[in-house]
Amino acid sequence: MNQEFIDHIKALIKNKAQSQLKDELQKLHPADIAELLNDLSYTEAKDIYRLLDNEIAADVLVEMDEDIRKDFLELLPSATIAKRFIDHMDTDDAVDLMRDLDTEKQSEILSHIDDVEQAGNIVDLLKYDEHTAGGLMATEMVKVNENLSMPECLKEMRAQAEELDEIHYVYVVDDDDRLQGVFPLKKVITSPSVSKVKHVMKKDPISVKVDTPLDEVAQIIEKYDLVALPVVDSIGRLAGIITVDDVMDEIREQAEKDYQLASGLSQDVETDDNLFKQTKARLPWLLIGMIGGMGNSILIEGFESTLTTEMSYYIPLIGGTGGNVGTQSSALVVQGLANSSLDSKETVKQVSKEAVVALVNATIISMLVYIFNFFRFGPTAIITYSVSLSLFSVVMFASIFGTLVPMTLERLKIDPAIATGPFISITNDIVGMMFYMILTRLLS
Repeated sequence: MNQEFIDHIKALIKNKAQSQLKDELQKLHPADIAELLNDLSYTEAKDIYRLLDNEIAADVLVEMDEDIRKDFLELLPSATIAKRFIDHMDTDDAVDLMRDLDTEKQSEILSHIDDVEQAGNIVDLLKYDEHTAGGLMATEMVKVNENLSMPECLKEMRAQAEELDEIHYVYVVDDDDRLQGVFPLKKVITSPSVSKVKHVMKKDPISVKVDTPLDEVAQIIEKYDLVALPVVDSIGRLAGIITVDDVMDEIREQAEKDYQLASGLSQDVETDDNLFKQTKARLPWLLIGMIGGMGNSILIEGFESTLTTEMSYYIPLIGGTGGNVGTQSSALVVQGLANSSLDSKETVKQVSKEAVVALVNATIISMLVYIFNFFRFGPTAIITYSVSLSLFSVVMFASIFGTLVPMTLERLKIDPAIATGPFISITNDIVGMMFYMILTRLLS
């Protein structure tokens, strides 16, 4: 959305040209309106919202930036949020919105929801961890009993479909509401009217439990090319469904979080956040890096008698190589753990494999540097051997360490993305200097 259009909308608001403003808004998708609101003041946003019908207003609110939406909701009365927004949302979107608010505000909003069943569903979903299938699922879906005939099934589907925006699948349950199968819509047309649903349904559908982690849910949807995935409780009763668009939103957020962790940001932060929040997110790892650098300086001071001018030339090379190799190894492991191509139980196997790769890389790198120094300093110079041996040791250590740390963190239930950032680089930098100084002293 370009600045010229935003300025045009602001001018219409200022001139109170509501008819023109309404015409412009009708041309926009809810996601585009949400993007527009992000660039408007609260007063201007309120003027926009007054012109939207309830369903569009609810869709726009879902699409808004979380921080702006939270600020916006805190300024609105609970009754307005319930009547204007929650009443026109699917339960999963309503729960996402409610999670942004404190418990007291949640209770006030729930008390103003007229549909008791909807309020109950929201309360039930809020109990689930937001990073599990239960915390992401929606309760709006079409489900039919397995004993219905085709005409009865069609009638039931019509009745339920009136309350839904989209129908992805029709789910089949038994008398105890336990998931039995999926009913392809094509079967409604092609099956004889005397057939019962249970005779034409697809049995044993792919499903997940309410406590299934979101990353596992995403992998299942991707693996089987599903548009929606049913969620069942501990005894197999159909609890809700998760659609692919909701999963992608969550996975994108998780990927952004992991990228920030790998970059040395200790918390979720955006470019438009205030100075205090950005500083708070960046400073911890910068301080750790500073401590690592001070440790390096103390280490070098301890080997002052060993350090020569020629040796100082290669300090950046030793530290940089260790950091790069460690980050490469840890990034591959984190990626493997994320897409389930690697299991944390296979630590020994993965470390062994990485050690072989490291052996090849270390040999090639150290030999190239040896040849370079052989002609630069001569075959008798200590630095010719110490740099090559140090590089060999650093590459071997960094590869194994970069593999071992994220796999260990995964087993300890700690986000392994932490290992791909400054932690690996700082550790390898210090260890690399130790190898370099100690090997040089031993060869002297």
